[in-house]
Amino acid sequence: MYVNVLPAERAARLKAAYTVRHVDLSKQYTLIEDAIPARGDLVVARVTQLGHHNWVELPSGRRATLYVGDELLLACGARYAPDQFEAELPEDLGPADLVAAGGVLGKVHSRHTSVGAPTRLAPIGLLGDAEGRVLNLRDFRLGEPPTALRPPTTIVVVGTSMNSGKTTTVAAIVRGLTQAGLRVGTAKITGTGAGGDPWLFRDAGAVAAYDFTDAGYPTTFRVPLDELVESAQLLHGHISAQAVDAVVLEIADGVLQAETAALLDRPEIRRLIDGMVFASGEAAGALFGVQRLQSMGLPVLAVSGLLTCSPLAMREAAAGLSVPVYTPADLCSPMLATSLLDRVTNNTMPGAAGDSSMLA
Repeated sequence: MYVNVLPAERAARLKAAYTVRHVDLSKQYTLIEDAIPARGDLVVARVTQLGHHNWVELPSGRRATLYVGDELLLACGARYAPDQFEAELPEDLGPADLVAAGGVLGKVHSRHTSVGAPTRLAPIGLLGDAEGRVLNLRDFRLGEPPTALRPPTTIVVVGTSMNSGKTTTVAAIVRGLTQAGLRVGTAKITGTGAGGDPWLFRDAGAVAAYDFTDAGYPTTFRVPLDELVESAQLLHGHISAQAVDAVVLEIADGVLQAETAALLDRPEIRRLIDGMVFASGEAAGALFGVQRLQSMGLPVLAVSGLLTCSPLAMREAAAGLSVPVYTPADLCSPMLATSLLDRVTNNTMPGAAGDSSMLA
């Protein structure tokens, strides 16, 4: 294993991605060659061929255009994205791929037919501290949170798949609760590192917005379940400690994805959940998802998501559901958003006798 000093001038020229935003590049670092990368290890890589991602998201959120020869600072990881790439953690520092514009280096195993080949990378070395110790995102994670004075009500948003409208649903709930005068915090507890979702949550009014990168993971695909549970508890704890009235959490991908399904079955996660909103792109997915969650004994409050773009799809879904279907505009209403919390507090679930909130 070879360790070389990374000159300050070279470090300053690196295009550092969103996933590694907590790294202070003004410090002294080293480059470690011929090492075996681990999940979350920081890596410097050179662009050798442009592909699907011809830009990288900087910590500021700006999309930095990539050129062949650019040197990037990324994090090593796997990716689960049915609409884009299925990628695994590299086994060595051989040729690799930019598997996410938020800053993840991996090896693509399969891709959606609508997506082009990935941008190709040549890893130069793992980033180390001044003593030559490999640095990992977990070295920059949040510390243990202080104890919350009171437990906030927590709503969890899940969906059928990626791009089903989960993030829009979270933002709408945050907006409605914020407009009602409540303090709301958010976190995306699984997925692939990217800044767009936390920034959207802040734009909607969240007083705190985290994601799993704040807990030390560039992505959560292939992360051991115990670590995912601990990460979710860490993020929830930091939000709760900020005197919020409500927490809205997003779990990425769909209910059939391995990590999502396993998380929803863990008692530590279930104890956090006071209510759930399910996001779907179509009526059939909404019926399946709600039934699956209810069969697990989880408290489903409502359905939203891309299906609400179509009045016809909404009517189809509502005809077979025991919970109401709400558009993002509905959820932005302070009265409706706070009614979700009221149902939790009063233990009155949609579809129960006397509930007339379901859209027809």
